[in-house]
Amino acid sequence: MENTLKLSIDGMHCGACVSRVTTALKGVEGVEVGTVDVGSASVGFDPAKTSIEKITAAVDHIGFSARVAD
Repeated sequence: MENTLKLSIDGMHCGACVSRVTTALKGVEGVEVGTVDVGSASVGFDPAKTSIEKITAAVDHIGFSARVAD
């Protein structure tokens, strides 16, 4: 993957949340999931296939709030 993105994710509190976020991120074309923990995720992505906005929207769509980590 060309770029790496670290996300801060609000609303996660258990292993089921981790599973849901992992599945959502895997569903975004051009994304390779690195790690997903309660409250955060790290992914690699191909900017020719997706954008940061699409990645965060996939997480937001399932009820969490994702933003680029500082």
